[in-house]
Amino acid sequence: MTPELQKYYESRFEMMGMDGWKDLIIDIDNMIESLNNISVIPDEKTLMFRKGELSILTWLKTLKEVSERAYEELNEKNV
Repeated sequence: MTPELQKYYESRFEMMGMDGWKDLIIDIDNMIESLNNISVIPDEKTLMFRKGELSILTWLKTLKEVSERAYEELNEKNV
């Protein structure tokens, strides 16, 4: 792993350890819960928009786990 990539992951993990990140994840969980009800969607355009919103929120929610796996895989390749 390059020093730049190492720094990238260290900075990301530092950010994800902050209280603000934990608060953001709680907010994201609440948003997913409120958006994940298709019975109130009036049309296909709104459904597609909602699908995009949920996709982005899910990406953010799983970013820590995905980053940790990628970091571990990179470290395994360098062993």
